Amino acid sequence: MWATIEQIFPYAIAFTIPLLITALGALFSERSGVVNIGLDGLMIVGSFIGALVVSQLQEAFPDPGVPKVVLLLIGLAAAAIASALFSLLHAFASINLSANQIISGTAINMIAGALTIFLARNMTGSGNIRVKNGFATFDVPILSKIPVIGELFFTRTYLTTWIVLGILIFSIILLYKTPFGLRLRSCGEHPHAAEAAGIRVQSMRYVGVMISGAFSGLGGAIILLTYSGEFTGNVAGLGFLALASLIFGQWKPIGILLATLFFGFATTVANVSQVIPSLAVFPPVLLKIFPYVVTLIALVIFSKSSNAPKAVGEPFDSGKR
Repeated sequence: MWATIEQIFPYAIAFTIPLLITALGALFSERSGVVNIGLDGLMIVGSFIGALVVSQLQEAFPDPGVPKVVLLLIGLAAAAIASALFSLLHAFASINLSANQIISGTAINMIAGALTIFLARNMTGSGNIRVKNGFATFDVPILSKIPVIGELFFTRTYLTTWIVLGILIFSIILLYKTPFGLRLRSCGEHPHAAEAAGIRVQSMRYVGVMISGAFSGLGGAIILLTYSGEFTGNVAGLGFLALASLIFGQWKPIGILLATLFFGFATTVANVSQVIPSLAVFPPVLLKIFPYVVTLIALVIFSKSSNAPKAVGEPFDSGKR
């Protein structure tokens, strides 16, 4: 059994990281007061831009003298910027036009999927964009030699894993230890009180949505540059899984980390169950639905003690008190 866990754990971590960064983005948006269910679409935009930029750079700089990792990091940055800009559509509709945020997020998902596939087909003819080389795995020096823990957490890791964990730590400090975090959270809890204190609620909500877009784009590009390797216009509903992780984690960064780790491990087990003898005895459909069933049960149990921001999803009208 231990050998099985040791075998699948690195893959579970790799699957968890894009979920984690996307759910963290949703946290910033909802803490500011805006629901963003357009995470799937924003991840697709990030995946498309990441694939396009990295594939073009790899063709332009085939010389091994140019560090491969630099090209990949440029692709990640481009994906984050593009998705942040794309999220402005949702921000404008939700904040300035006071549109229904669920409908606006759904529109983002539909537009992103159709637009990126259209552009990819016009560029390649097939609709798929493949990158030659993504991030390579490596063992963390010294730490990978620690018994048990080293084998699970510090072997066959990606650079993006440590980047996202760094962003997680930075997000915790930003949200709970800085004036910016206090202002952002106040806009999602009591926006009129925040406005009375001199905080520009609409501006803060724009920032929250754009951070959500940037993190979601980063998640989509990480999928592409780690275990996918090809843009296909589909992220398999991972944006909605990130939203479930946000709710399951009770809108708290550490809770989100644990929720995404659970989803990542459970989904990886379901995906590899048929090639691992000790797991093949379980019907694959049961393993695939297991994390979602547990989430539904958890939502029912903890629904009355939900820590969702009080004003999330409510359009802000400065004239109303």
